[in-house]
This record gives sequence, C-alpha cells and structure tokens, in this order.
Amino acid sequence: QLSFAATTPELADKKKYPYFFRTVPSDNAVNPAILKLLKHYHWKRVGTLTQDVQRFSEVRNDLTGVLYGEDIEISDTESFSNDPCTSVKKLKGNDVRIILGQFDEEMAVKVFCCAYDEEMYGSKYQWIIPGWYENLWWESWINSSQCLSKNLLAAMEGYIGVDFEPLSSKTNKTISGRTPQQYEKEYNAKRGDGQSSKFHGYAYDGIWVIARTLQRAMNYLNSTNKHQKIEDFNYTNHKLGKIFLNAMNETRFFGVTGEVVFRNGERMGTIKFTQFQEQKEVKVGEYNAVDDKLVIINNSIRFQGLEPPKDKTIIQEELRKISLPLYSILSALTILGMIMASAFLFFNIKNRNQKLIKMSSPYMNNLIILGGMLSYASIFLFGLDGSFVSEKTFETLCTVRTWILTVGYTTAFGAMFAKTWRVHAIFKNVKMKKKIIKDQKLLGIVGGMLLIDLCILICWQVVDPLRRTVEKYNMEPDPAGRDISIRPILEHCENTHMTIWLGIVYAYKGLLMLFGCFLAWETRNVSIPALNDSKYIGMSVYNVGIMCIIGAAVSFLTRDQPNVQFCIVALVIIFCSTITLCLVFVPKLITLRTNPDAATQNRRFQFTQNQKKEDSKTSTSVTSVNQASTSRLEGLQSENHRLRMKITELDKDLEEVTMQLQDTPEKTTYIKQNHYQDLNDILSIRNFTDSKDGEKAILKNHLDQNPPAQWGSSDPCRTSKDPIEDINSPEHIQRRLSLQLPILHHAYLPSIGGVDASCASPCVSPSASPRHRHVPPSFRVMVSGL
Repeated sequence: QLSFAATTPELADKKKYPYFFRTVPSDNAVNPAILKLLKHYHWKRVGTLTQDVQRFSEVRNDLTGVLYGEDIEISDTESFSNDPCTSVKKLKGNDVRIILGQFDEEMAVKVFCCAYDEEMYGSKYQWIIPGWYENLWWESWINSSQCLSKNLLAAMEGYIGVDFEPLSSKTNKTISGRTPQQYEKEYNAKRGDGQSSKFHGYAYDGIWVIARTLQRAMNYLNSTNKHQKIEDFNYTNHKLGKIFLNAMNETRFFGVTGEVVFRNGERMGTIKFTQFQEQKEVKVGEYNAVDDKLVIINNSIRFQGLEPPKDKTIIQEELRKISLPLYSILSALTILGMIMASAFLFFNIKNRNQKLIKMSSPYMNNLIILGGMLSYASIFLFGLDGSFVSEKTFETLCTVRTWILTVGYTTAFGAMFAKTWRVHAIFKNVKMKKKIIKDQKLLGIVGGMLLIDLCILICWQVVDPLRRTVEKYNMEPDPAGRDISIRPILEHCENTHMTIWLGIVYAYKGLLMLFGCFLAWETRNVSIPALNDSKYIGMSVYNVGIMCIIGAAVSFLTRDQPNVQFCIVALVIIFCSTITLCLVFVPKLITLRTNPDAATQNRRFQFTQNQKKEDSKTSTSVTSVNQASTSRLEGLQSENHRLRMKITELDKDLEEVTMQLQDTPEKTTYIKQNHYQDLNDILSIRNFTDSKDGEKAILKNHLDQNPPAQWGSSDPCRTSKDPIEDINSPEHIQRRLSLQLPILHHAYLPSIGGVDASCASPCVSPSASPRHRHVPPSFRVMVSGL
C-alpha cells in the first residue's frame, strides 16, 4: 500500500501496518526538524501546548521521545479541549518562553488571543506551530474569537510554522527529466482553474515509486528465478510479496518533492520553516531529513528583539554597590575632617603649657581628637563593598569597622565626660579635702570605659561573629532593554542575634550619654570658662543623640539602597565628629587669641535688677520681685557707693604703710600665725547669705589644700641677706602675702557691697578682727572660687 497524503502518525506502526508506505512525510517527521531548530538557537528549555485530539497528542508524545536525551528540557506540558487560556496562563507562570504548539486553525486563533491577553508575544517569546494551515487561515476564524483582528495579528507576528515541503526548491532534474520548477509549471498549465492540492507532487513521485519498485522486482526475478514472472503475482504469494517489500525499501531517486527515500516505510523528506511576517508567511529555512541538515535562508528569520528570545528568563545577579563618585566625595570630606582634627591636635600640643589649655586637661583633649579621627577612619571602611574587595576581606571589614567606630566613640566622649567629672568632683563634692585628681586617674576612667567596650566586642566576636550575608531582591527589567531580568543582591554584615548585640551596644552608649548630660548639668554654674565645658558638652550630646537616632532609623529604612545608606551613615559620623571637635576646641582657640587670662579667672558677679540668686532651691524669677525689694536694693546701692568713697581714702593710707614695711622688712617679724588665721576669718565672714554656703565651702577647701607656711619658721641667716637676692624666698613670699591679701580684701569687698573699711587693717590687733566686730546685717559678702 502506498499513500501520497496520509500523514497521521498512527500508520507508522509496522506491527499493525507492515506493508504500508507513503511518499508524504508523516506529522512526526517535523519533530527532528524542530529538534534541529532548537539546537540551532540554543534553546534548551521548552513547553508544549496541545489540543486534545489524537493526531496532535501522538505528535506531542513522539516529540517528547525525540527531545529526551538531547539535553532539552520540556518544563511544562499543557493540553486543552476548547479554552486554551488557562493553559497559556500556566505556561507563563512556569516562565516558558519557547512554546511548541499542536492545534488546528480554529484553536490557533483562540490560543493567540489568549497569548495577547497574557502578553506572551513579542521579543521574549517564540511560538512554533504546525505549518500546514491554509493561506490566510486566521480570517476564517477571527469572528469566533473575542479579540480584535489587530490584537490577533500582533500576537501572531513572528510565529514559526513547520510543515513538509510540497515541491523541492532545488533546480536539479528529477527522474522524469524535468526540474521541480518545470514540473510545477506544466502541472499548473494542465490544472487550469482547478483548486491546487499541496499533495500533487507526492502523488506524482508516488507513481514513480511504484514504477521503480516493479522494475526492481522484475529485474530481481529475472536474475534469480527465470521460471517465475511478475504476471504470476497473487495476494497469497508471500514470497513475491517479500520481493516487492524489499524493492520498495530500496527505492531511491530524486523526485519533484526532493530525495525520495524510505526508512521503515516512512518518507525521509524535506521539512520547511515559514515565519509570519507582516501578515504573510515567508519561507525562512528547510530541513533535509536524509542529510539531517538545517539551512536558514540568508538569515531571513526576524525576531522581535535584537536577538533570538531566551528559552527562559535569564536572571543576572547584580551587586548593588556604592557609587565610586559618592565614595570619593565622602572620602574627601572625611579627609578634610581628619585634617581639621590634626590641626586641633597640633594646636593642643603646641599650647599645652598655656594656662588656658593646661586647665582644660590637654591629655584628655588629645584623646577626644583621637576618638574623632577613629570615627572618621571608619567611614573609609563602611564604603568598601564587594566591588572593591573580595568576600573574605569584606567579612573581615565587617568586624574591623564596628570595632573602630565603637572604640572611637567611647574614646572621644569618655575623655570629655572624664574631664567634666573632675570639675564636678572639685566644685560639687564639699567633703573632699586635700585630694588632687590627676590626669592618670582620668585616663584610668577612659580605660575602664574602653575595657567595657572590649568585653562586649570580644564576646560578640567569639559567640556570634559578624558574617557576610547576601540579600536578594525582586527581579527588575534590564535598563538596557535586553531580554534578561536583573536580580539585585546586596551585601550585609549580620549575625544570628544581631538585634540583641546592637541593643547591648546602644544601651551602653546611651548610659554613657546620660552620664555626660548629668555631669554637664551639675557643672553648669562653674564660673571658670577654662574648666566649664558643660554648655558645649550639652550641645554635643544633643546633636550626636539626635543625629544618631535619625541616622539609625533612616539607615534601617534604606538598607536596600546602599548609596543612600552609606551617604547617611557617613554624613552622620562626619557631622557628629566635626561638631564635637569644634565645640571643644574652637572656643579655646578663640579665647586664646583674644583674652587668654579671662578664661582662667572667675566671672565677677554684678548686681542688677534682674539678678538671680544662684542657689536653685531659693531662686526666684525677676518678674516676681516686688516693689519693696527694688527699693531696698536701691538703698543698698547708695550705701555701697558711700562706702566705696570711704574705702578709697583708707586705701591711700594702706599704700603708705605698705611702702614703709617694704623698706623695713625686719619689722614684720611680729606677724604670727594667728594673724593669718584672723585673715582667714576675714575671708570667711559669717554674715554670708544662706545662698552662699557653696562658695564658702569652695574657698575653705582651697585654703585647706594650700596651707600657709609657718611664718615663724624662717631661717634667721637668710634674713640678713640682700632683699633683692632673696626676693623669692619663702619669707618674702609670706611677707608679701600678709600685705597683699588685706589690700585685695579691702579693694574687692566694697565693689560688691562689703564690710566697713575700718573693720580690718593689717596693723590692728587680733581682737579687732571682723569676727569680733558687729557687722550690720544689711551688708553681705560673696566670695566665689578664689
């Protein structure tokens, strides 16, 4: 049996149909051609969409066997009866880009309508469907679909059809002596107006197959068995049937449909590829099954994109890295900050012997600068990510930058708070006597703070060290328009219990900041600018606290944007370090250049109508001062002016006495220890107001720490020497002190409304000291920080 039009794959079963031959390739013949096309474009992942009809199911099953073992994956197999939209949606959900379809024209219209709705067309998808549809096949079924014609054509654009070649495209002469082109011309001339069939060439070659088979059988009979002729054939003669079967399998010639060759009764023909381009089908290639060769005609296949579609979504992982220009800008700002810190360090070292700098603890200032520079240095490490260093180096940097920033913060603020603690201990602890707080003790305090830091960091590193983790984000389209998807990845420094460790560090730093705020508040009224940094400490703590809270929150919210996160972290560190260093050193720099002595002296109190009492327990607002208090104050000021005039006259007499005593130093030997005690009593007059107890304690503390030398213990032999040579001897120093303190006493007390000028004199007897004299209660004496 020989067929020229039966393409159903079922007839290929030789157990059922051992004597069946066909000159037309079966529907399964397209599968080797499809395999060749997939390999040509390196498509290794496909999906199938099949109509539930036996003819199409058999092709699909055969295709599965062909692709098996060829390193091509069928990622999804979908079938449908009437509505293909669900199957199309599943194919899209499985990221199928290359779809092999098996369905008729009516279902093809529905499939492409669903593909348009699911956006499964264009540069990212390639449809491969049967190519045996009639010309303009979609026009017959467009009315039965729910989509517009333009949408259907848009989805169809670029599909590839696969079918057998009706006539060979070669120009060789066939067995009949005609070329395929000559045959087609003669056929069309004889056909006239009749409808053309695409099987006519196979019918023509089929006649030649029969002729060649009979001829081969006759030659075989003539050469082997001269007594048997072909005319003796009958259907029960199996021997002659076997001869016909072998002759048919051995038949081979070039016909109008190409090379005619059988393999197990199946025609090894030529498969053509057509592509739907601009509403028409264009031949783009062919596959010769005999030679197993695919030929693409002059690269005529047009893909919707710049290149053939990918067989799946190509996921290209892209590290979100810190921008190099941003890193350069922030690094430049950091370098400027470090230069500024170095300038402050140079200033502090150069002027360390200046009284202003010496009183402000230059060693602690150096530690503050060191902490600031460590904080600056951490910025360089925060900007190094996977684009600059390897994964192993990045993991090391995670630990190093955490240690540097933590130690730098504690060093800077620890030194600042240690200085403030010393001021607080001196001016607020009234029980402390004859105790000097040296820089070594302050260094020990800072070292203790750093030891706590090291304990936390070491435990963190040993128990739960920081590791490099990679966070993957949702895929994004390629900005360059390529058929790939970008999956951003971001490096983090994390560990298992990150929240707990950060909570411990934040809690410790928070307690340190609160301690600094407490010290700043307690020392806010210290009147020596060189010692009192409470205002600047408060400003530093406020700015650093606010910026750290804002920076931490914004940094957490922008953890998926490394440029924004790095910019915020770097600016917070730069701002906090810069503002802290400037608040500590700029006022000292200005004061040292303008009035260095004023910063080391006490601020004098001035009585004005809006003056507050310094004791917070009894302080009242100026607005609450009544008219009576104002009148009383005016009276006191008038009395004060009168006393000033009187004291001025007495000062002249004291100057004359002083000159006489300097000329006759031996006359001062009568000054005994009790005179100094009386002088001390003068400076600690009990008529101080209740609000001045703190100042009395400070003065008394100062006198206790600096006791006078025994006046009567001077060496007699030294008094006989030249006074000019021994002007700095202890005797002369004590002598000058005995004369200058009363003068200072009389000079300063009237300016603040003090005692009567006649109540104390360097020449009066001990019984005339202010302690034994009555002082009117309206006169008050205030002494602060001698």
